[in-house]
Amino acid sequence: MTSRKLIVGNWKMNMLAGDGLALARAVADGAGEVCDIGIAPPAVLLREVAGVLAGTDVLLGGQDCHGEESGAHTGDISAAMLNDAGCGFVI
Repeated sequence: MTSRKLIVGNWKMNMLAGDGLALARAVADGAGEVCDIGIAPPAVLLREVAGVLAGTDVLLGGQDCHGEESGAHTGDISAAMLNDAGCGFVI
């Protein structure tokens, strides 16, 4: 059995909502069948991008994840929060 390759675009700290959603739509519209495709936008765009990707084959991921489930970790995001936002992986 061969495994499929995964290509992920890490957006780093780039794009505001309008540009990010437009890029997510373009990726979803152009996704091929050669490999799996994922995108990892900034955390503030995760829910909106999840809506754009709904019903497509493009995977949504978080850029970072804190190991604790909750606590006083300013600016960090837990795995449960990422999952709740629609993410299926973390880079």
